[in-house]
Amino acid sequence: MQIDIKAKVIKPVRHTYTHVAKRLGGDKPASRYQEAVFDIQATEHFHYRPTWQPEKELYDATRTALVMEDWYKFLDPRQYYYGNYCMTRAQQQDSADRNFKIAEKRGLIAAMPYKVRQEILDVIVPLRHFEWGANMNNTQICAMGYGAAITSTAILNAADRLGNAQYITRIALLLADNDPAVLDAAKATWTDNAEWQGLRRVVENTLVVEDWFELFVAQNLVLDGLVHAIFFDAFDKKVTADGGSAYSLLTEFIFDWNVETSRWVDKQIKVATDESAENKALVSGWFNSWLGQAEEALAPLVNAAFDNGAEVLENAKQALIARAGKNGVDV
Repeated sequence: MQIDIKAKVIKPVRHTYTHVAKRLGGDKPASRYQEAVFDIQATEHFHYRPTWQPEKELYDATRTALVMEDWYKFLDPRQYYYGNYCMTRAQQQDSADRNFKIAEKRGLIAAMPYKVRQEILDVIVPLRHFEWGANMNNTQICAMGYGAAITSTAILNAADRLGNAQYITRIALLLADNDPAVLDAAKATWTDNAEWQGLRRVVENTLVVEDWFELFVAQNLVLDGLVHAIFFDAFDKKVTADGGSAYSLLTEFIFDWNVETSRWVDKQIKVATDESAENKALVSGWFNSWLGQAEEALAPLVNAAFDNGAEVLENAKQALIARAGKNGVDV
């Protein structure tokens, strides 16, 4: 008996979806990111207008003053869609978990000077509430934004901010021998401490911004650009110099996340300012307005956290101005 095994090549009738093929300029194989993002925003056949905003469609491009010929220019340079995003964050979480275990196993927390541990509790732990505000703001950008290219990534960013808040919580509990009272103390600091009220006020002001792209500029460019540079970079260097090098292990995810996410933010700002002179003027106006508010709000907090607070804040501000300028913002 003879059995012949033959290979047969089956050619696909189409390489991708029709709406994606239009974007690619022909029936070419598309990446998973392209198929997950391009033109999946609903544009017609809505059943009703939102009862809370009857002058708008359910998905409406006019919820921002920004005007784009094509909302799908807001692509993510990381090309995140749900699948590869989850795999990437899972790997990063494994790495972060190992860092926490190393810090505990080797007694690195106990070896920290008491003053340093207290500084971290006073300066970093209240930022749980800043990250929670950022979670809410990026959820709002997803809800009110237009075009899946930016809204789908905004909701991933919102999930990241919840993760940042949870890592800060883990740091607090690790430093306090798992005493949850430290979290209540941090909340009281956020709501009552005079030095924190400027930042708290700005965060609460962002929660009622109606224009979703202005909110993107305020939260993801201005506030993150200052807060993360100051408290997860400059403060890290200060703590390390004072004998708290283990702190860098515990905040590695947040630091790396900010570097990565800044690429996405910068790309969106660049796309918006390149679109038209009107968009450039809008984004620049929003940036300058929120930069002034953020600088004023952070000044007392930075002065309390650093001996050279004015210098630290100015350095962070100038770095942010340079970054924004590279992406078309007029300062």
